[in-house]
Amino acid sequence: MTDTPQTRTDGQERPDGASTSTRIVIPEKHPMVTLLGAADSLLRVIEEGFPGADIHVRGNEVTATGSPAEVALVKQLFTEMMLVLRTGQPLTEDAVERSISMLRSAAEDPAHPAPSEVFTANILSNRGRTIRPKTLNQQRYVDAIDKHTIVFGLGPAGTGKTYLAMAKAVQALQAKEVNRIILTRPAVEAGERLGFLPGTLYEKIDPYLRPLYDALHDMMDPDSIPRLMAAGTIEVAPLAYMRGRTLNDAFIILDEAQNTSPEQMKMFLTRLGFNSRVVVTGDTSQIDLPGGTRSGLKVVQEILVDVPDIHFSVLTSTDVVRHKLVGRIVDAYERWDARQEAEESGDRKPVQRRGARAPRQSHRTES
Repeated sequence: MTDTPQTRTDGQERPDGASTSTRIVIPEKHPMVTLLGAADSLLRVIEEGFPGADIHVRGNEVTATGSPAEVALVKQLFTEMMLVLRTGQPLTEDAVERSISMLRSAAEDPAHPAPSEVFTANILSNRGRTIRPKTLNQQRYVDAIDKHTIVFGLGPAGTGKTYLAMAKAVQALQAKEVNRIILTRPAVEAGERLGFLPGTLYEKIDPYLRPLYDALHDMMDPDSIPRLMAAGTIEVAPLAYMRGRTLNDAFIILDEAQNTSPEQMKMFLTRLGFNSRVVVTGDTSQIDLPGGTRSGLKVVQEILVDVPDIHFSVLTSTDVVRHKLVGRIVDAYERWDARQEAEESGDRKPVQRRGARAPRQSHRTES
């Protein structure tokens, strides 16, 4: 057996071509519990992901029976799972679900990267923790940051827009591709009033910048952050502090950009200097601007959509990497918004509800 994870298969197709059966032999160096999960939790995810295939496990052999296309995907999934395990990264139910989705997309478009390419594309490692994309759109977002000077990361909460941008900024600083990191946000009240908060102006705006500090602490030695901030290597400041500046040799991130006005967005983008990169992140479904004020993030998509070296990356609820409920909440709000718009326009359309499927029983036989 070679060192590369492999599967051995023998398939037998029925004369009518309607079904085929494949036996996948798992190398001994991959304990079955790492592939199937504790109490077969991963096996249940695989079975739910391939409802048209019957999957049975006996010892270190997996047998899949079904349509040739489904069986081929099952075989490919186990190969991809072993490639991920080879890197030392454990498999989770979420990772297996996303792998199945990626494989189905790749079956329709060969340009799609394989799950193992996405899950093993490390961006940054710190204190034993590795930051990497977890979805195909996140991988495309990260690739876009490498290829373009200005990238807009658009999507709902929990899709990793800001976190991955921060990781790329720290990576660029450590590789000496830039001399400093500048992190900024508009200080817009989300239902609260800055004037009623205690302290100086800086103390009032500090809560708005706190998420950026928290992300930095995940990615760098916390003891080094005050020193780097004192030296100006890392700057965290409200958007208003950007006016009148030219930002050279910097990785600049504008977070919560949906709360900028069109004028503020123009001001920020024109701060770009030589050898700098900009990432703008935001969620246009969570705008906290006063009524009647148009979001600069919405306007800029109309203005800069065809400008070279500027890229718009769109992430969706399928890219949410928080609790599964977050993605469902995002979907529910999008459906509600669609209904509201339809009612306002007088075009009422029935909303089809998604049916829930009962989990299938695992077919595993102990050897």
